Amino acid sequence: MNWTQLLSGKRIGMEEYQDPVRKHERTDFQRDYDRLIFSSPFRRMQNKTQVFPLPGHIFVHNRLTHSLEVSSVGRSLGNNVAKGLMEKYPDGSVNFPEIGSIVSAACLAHDMGNPPFGHSGERAISGYFKDGHGAKLKDAILKEGGRWDDFLHFEGNANAFRLLTHQFVGRRKGGFALTYSTVASIIKYPYSSLYSLPKGKFGFFQSEEGTFQAIVDELGIEKDPVDPNKYCRYPLVYLVEAADDICYQVMDIEDACKLHIITAKEAIELLLNFFEGERLQRIEKIMRMVDDINEQLAYLRSCIIGLLVNECSRVFLENEEGILKGTYKTPLIDQVEGQPFKAYSECSKLAKKRIYCAKDVLDIELAGYHIFSQLIDTLSKAVMNPDNSYSQLVLQRIPEQYDTKATTTYGKIQCVLDYISGMTDVYALDLYRKITGMSLPAV
Repeated sequence: MNWTQLLSGKRIGMEEYQDPVRKHERTDFQRDYDRLIFSSPFRRMQNKTQVFPLPGHIFVHNRLTHSLEVSSVGRSLGNNVAKGLMEKYPDGSVNFPEIGSIVSAACLAHDMGNPPFGHSGERAISGYFKDGHGAKLKDAILKEGGRWDDFLHFEGNANAFRLLTHQFVGRRKGGFALTYSTVASIIKYPYSSLYSLPKGKFGFFQSEEGTFQAIVDELGIEKDPVDPNKYCRYPLVYLVEAADDICYQVMDIEDACKLHIITAKEAIELLLNFFEGERLQRIEKIMRMVDDINEQLAYLRSCIIGLLVNECSRVFLENEEGILKGTYKTPLIDQVEGQPFKAYSECSKLAKKRIYCAKDVLDIELAGYHIFSQLIDTLSKAVMNPDNSYSQLVLQRIPEQYDTKATTTYGKIQCVLDYISGMTDVYALDLYRKITGMSLPAV
């Protein structure tokens, strides 16, 4: 792959309007960022669970704050890499300075397809089709040529790609009409659900396969040299992934401390463990200039982010040739060396053992299974049987942008999942209560 072709300002769905002469004060990639941050799906993330339940008397990260922080870190990673690439290729023929803008915009969008209730929402949707009432739809979907695995392994990444590029009813072609490069930067798994095992991760639904192929062709993304059923990752995906990895690991420790899942002493020890020698001594000295625990944690967090940004930038630049050839496939964070890697691994172990298994986190997952099962069941029956009296009432609750009149079973179920995955936690819970008769409008 080559950088000249990889960095494209062409917009999905707006190809015929491409005007190379017309100039804007903002670059195409800066306009992507602004387009995302002012959108309704982005705003709705303020009421979507990241890890811990919302709302509460203690403020913890939600999808919105997480995405903003990831975008900030992504911009730093992109700028670092752009500087390194400009030094390596000094002729100025490639628009490397825009890498920071592309990565920061992609980071804003990377979680926009995730359903309510965090990752438990994804598992609940998959569980409905694997073990719940949804299993009976398999034969009908397959008979019509639909891809069953799209639902069996419902994937937030693929759903984000659909949200950004699909033409919903009454909306414009190309969805958000973002640049090819920005959209390509969120496709962590560049293959369909047919090749998603063993982890069940994939990058696009059957309905968006044509759009994915157009991106691949436009940007010159090569097929995986080992598996011809898959494609190489778009290079900037590694930076978006690294920004996400850096943020969630550090922020989860901070949130867990605020919620008293781990003690302040444990949190500080975990975060100090990223440093050694004179650097550690200097950081401890500065940290102790304040007594407030939150301020101490905030200072340590900033030091760690700076450290990991530099390390991941170094790993990317050192492996640039392998990334362009598709032979490098490891998350950048996994190639960080020495004490920072050891400390990051310790944080990961603690998070799996004590944070992600915390009572409140498990309670969200338990609730999610019931809520999603009821919503999918009710809504799918309504779209499958639109002439039923009760179905007609239910269908009136679905916004017009979702295609309830889809002609295939696959399309009807996708309509239901489009609606549900776009809900906030509060909206999903409220609709669940109304459908089950647990809550009624005030009389």
